Amino acid sequence: MASSSSFTSRNYSYNVFASFHGPDVRKTLLSHMRDQFKRNGITMFDDQEIERCVTISPSLTEAIRESRISIVILSKKYASSSWCLDELVEILKCKETIGQIVMTIFYGVKPSDVRIQTGEFGIAFSETCARKNLTDGEKQKWSKALNNVGNIAGEDFLTWDNEAKMIKKIARDVSDKLDATPSRDFDGMVGLESHLRKMECLLDLDYDGVRMVAISGPAGIGKTTIARALHSLLSYRFQLTCFVDNLRGSYHCGFDEYGLKLRLQEQLLSNILNQDGIRICHLGVIQERLHDQRVLIILDDVNDVKQLEALANEPTWFGPGSRIVVTTENKEILQQHGINNMYHVGFPSDEEALKILCRYAFRQSYPHNCFKEHAKRVTEFCCNLPLGLRVVGSSLRGKNEDEWKGVIHRLETILDRDIEKVLRVGYESLHEKEQSLFLHIAVFFNYKESDLVKAMFADNHFDTEQGLKILVNRSLIYISTKGEIRPCASGYLLLQQVGTQVVHREKPWKRRIIIDAQEICDVLEHAKGTRAVSGISFDISGIDEVSISKKAFKRMPNLRFLRVYKGKDDGNDVVHIPGEMEFPRRLRLLHWEAYPSKYLPHTIHLEYLVELNLQNSQLEKLWEGSQPLANLKKMDLLASGNLKELPDLSKATKLEKLNLSFCVSLVEIPSSFLHLQKLQTLTMTGCINLEVMPAHLNLASLKQVNMIGCSRLRNLPVISTNIRRLYISEIEVEDERASIKSCSRLKNLTIRKGGKLKGLTHLPTSLTTVNLSNSDIERIPECIKDLNRLQYLNLCGCRRLSSLPELPGSLMFLYAEDCESLETVFFPVNTSYVHLFFTNCFKLGEQARKAIIRQTATHGKACLPGREVPAEFDHRDSGNSLTINRLLSPDNCFQVCLVVSPKRQIKEYRGSILCRLVIDDLDPIDRVEHLFIFGNKIEDFRAEIISNVSREMMFKFSSHYHDLYVTECGVQEIYASESDQIFEDGYYSDTSGGSNDSEPREVFEDQVSNDDDDDGSSLRSNPAKRLKTR
Repeated sequence: MASSSSFTSRNYSYNVFASFHGPDVRKTLLSHMRDQFKRNGITMFDDQEIERCVTISPSLTEAIRESRISIVILSKKYASSSWCLDELVEILKCKETIGQIVMTIFYGVKPSDVRIQTGEFGIAFSETCARKNLTDGEKQKWSKALNNVGNIAGEDFLTWDNEAKMIKKIARDVSDKLDATPSRDFDGMVGLESHLRKMECLLDLDYDGVRMVAISGPAGIGKTTIARALHSLLSYRFQLTCFVDNLRGSYHCGFDEYGLKLRLQEQLLSNILNQDGIRICHLGVIQERLHDQRVLIILDDVNDVKQLEALANEPTWFGPGSRIVVTTENKEILQQHGINNMYHVGFPSDEEALKILCRYAFRQSYPHNCFKEHAKRVTEFCCNLPLGLRVVGSSLRGKNEDEWKGVIHRLETILDRDIEKVLRVGYESLHEKEQSLFLHIAVFFNYKESDLVKAMFADNHFDTEQGLKILVNRSLIYISTKGEIRPCASGYLLLQQVGTQVVHREKPWKRRIIIDAQEICDVLEHAKGTRAVSGISFDISGIDEVSISKKAFKRMPNLRFLRVYKGKDDGNDVVHIPGEMEFPRRLRLLHWEAYPSKYLPHTIHLEYLVELNLQNSQLEKLWEGSQPLANLKKMDLLASGNLKELPDLSKATKLEKLNLSFCVSLVEIPSSFLHLQKLQTLTMTGCINLEVMPAHLNLASLKQVNMIGCSRLRNLPVISTNIRRLYISEIEVEDERASIKSCSRLKNLTIRKGGKLKGLTHLPTSLTTVNLSNSDIERIPECIKDLNRLQYLNLCGCRRLSSLPELPGSLMFLYAEDCESLETVFFPVNTSYVHLFFTNCFKLGEQARKAIIRQTATHGKACLPGREVPAEFDHRDSGNSLTINRLLSPDNCFQVCLVVSPKRQIKEYRGSILCRLVIDDLDPIDRVEHLFIFGNKIEDFRAEIISNVSREMMFKFSSHYHDLYVTECGVQEIYASESDQIFEDGYYSDTSGGSNDSEPREVFEDQVSNDDDDDGSSLRSNPAKRLKTR
């Protein structure tokens, strides 16, 4: 076959050549196909002028060779025409020599009749051969051609109940094949194909109406590139096309709104009609000229709704099948104009970003030797922004390693001018207050909750919520589903650098935010601040020593946001704070890492404070007595190891999050906590000396409590009846009833390493996750069977657990590794997706083993000790592969069993088994062989399982990390009737147990959690992601 390059580089006269028997299809199927193809912009060779003769004419042969695609319409009488059969031979010759695409339509005939010339089709073929008095060789040539074309998958008319739908699908398939080779202008553009597929889906080119579609995203993301590629790819399907670029610069001085719209329409008409100097006198001309034309119009970089009103105000302006594509950074414009079909361009993955950089830096998709780490650093600094990758990559082309290092060093502090110029466009289109909000987010509030930011600006006489919406619509930020503000420029660094460059360009006496460390030192040491300053962000990691003046903040009465932090821990910074220093009265953010004094100034004003962050401080006490804390929402004292007591928080009635983790000197939680009626998250991880908590906190709003590692706490109080997540470990609590029984909304319960916890008497029915790993628990309450929402149960390392009661049918993951005393197990049987892990459980009896295997017959997974594949797996072989000499039915399931063992003795292990298509992670396997079992429906993999003309199926298994031996494998087919019966047969029981030294797994309801949801433990994996099937 011809190479793809020679195929794609040809210029064809026709898109499609059709081979057909005229009396069968010309006035029916073929005529309808011609109409549909015309609507879709597909050119089709018309043979009406060609005179029929004994052999096909040179003009017909030429038409076949000049067509990109040949469609063979195989009707009952097709083989009665020697003309058709000669055409077919020529078409298949072009398929082999120049790579022509061949498609088939079986119109009233079976493909098998075509392949072996049987039925009415075969009778017609035999009559033609007899009539022509062919030699055996000539007859064999036609027969071979029919056999070959009969093996080409196509549309079977007998399986369709609607000819029109079949024809539309054929036209769509033809279009897809024609589109498979886009213009070479965009060859090598990483990720472009995926963008184009998504855009074509939105455009819905089969729809005969007019459709307006938008491409949105931040500056530099590649919107224009996608739009240009679409224009290049789809232009041939429309009667008229045009690409209107740089609309952002279209608002020229000297025109009123009406005059501006006239000029825009004149430019569009001149462009689309290819006529220079068109002049119009009213705004109805576009509709007059284009209402009956199928047009493709790209409007690039739209930044005002008036541009859309001028160029595409109504769908009725354009003919049926027209498509209008708009690119913009401002989604608000799209909302105003009623464009709901929008594709938001996402950032490329790390892998794609590296390829983009390398395309420009090395003219290939991977870095040269010794440049790999440098290339990764550059992509990080560019935050995967395609514009940045292109600009920086081009500047690095041909440079040596030292020059790369110099560029990387500059990128840490200085944004490339070309990148900044593009990114500043969105910022400069904002009004002054929105610009200020953007700058404060860039410097202070990246990855902060939007509600917290609104509280920060509550006294600013500015609608912060509306301001945030505007920033989102301009693609400058986005707000996550959890309400967290994140930069649209992919990463914190890029957004911060844009903000930094804007700040540096302000005149010093007008500067609202100070971020330069040396300038801040000068301001704080010599009290040089001004009334204009609203925020200070001070990175002290590059400062040797600074002594703050007691009057440092006197001249900055409008300072709202103070952030002192260490960008890197170099150990050189020394900050001296005078005892009589006064903070500004209206301070709303006080974030001071490693605060160096034992006490906060006694004159501190806290009534406006929204967030207090004093991580890693030297504080022993914060303040005396009761302070006005009416606005305080978040308080973080993480790792303040010298803090001996908490202040009176009775007036912090809006406090929502409190982090006391690793305050190792803290002994008591004060009774003032009873007043924290809006507290949602309380984190006390690692408070190893904490002994006393108020007996009945019962805070109605509290949803999450983390007390991992509070080893001296003896009594677990009733903290909240509305709590959702409770994490406890190393607490010597013997009776948990009072603290858990009333928690009717509890979803996640973790009680790890509970040395005195022997049993549970009550579990709320609301639970979805229970983790009792490494505890001394001896029994699970019978009521666990009633937890119909429970999905994850972790009992790893519960060495004294003697039995498991009946478990709920909702269970999806059961981890029972290292349960040495476990004797009885009841399995859930109401789900086919259960995952059962009995790694290193060497006491499992035969009946329990059979039950586990049976339970995982369809889509389940299991791991248990074993040295050989059980007999019920009727296809078995030693080693890591086996072949089945038949194809399994797509209606059934298959189940795989492998004997696996580690290649070397290791303490921590997570293996990964590959079965051609199936990837599954294994837990640490200790000492000896284990069985790994999984099942799937055959239809899920049928298209990809290794198959050949002998109708064999081959399964091949390997260790992804090369740390496992697969010594034996087996497969059994589970018939559909059997798989239904498996989940009706009831429960199984037997003994089990095991041992393992690895860290137990933590499981959580939320697959992705923020820092406040973290329980402080080391998470080995997310089970929902660990066990995945592709």
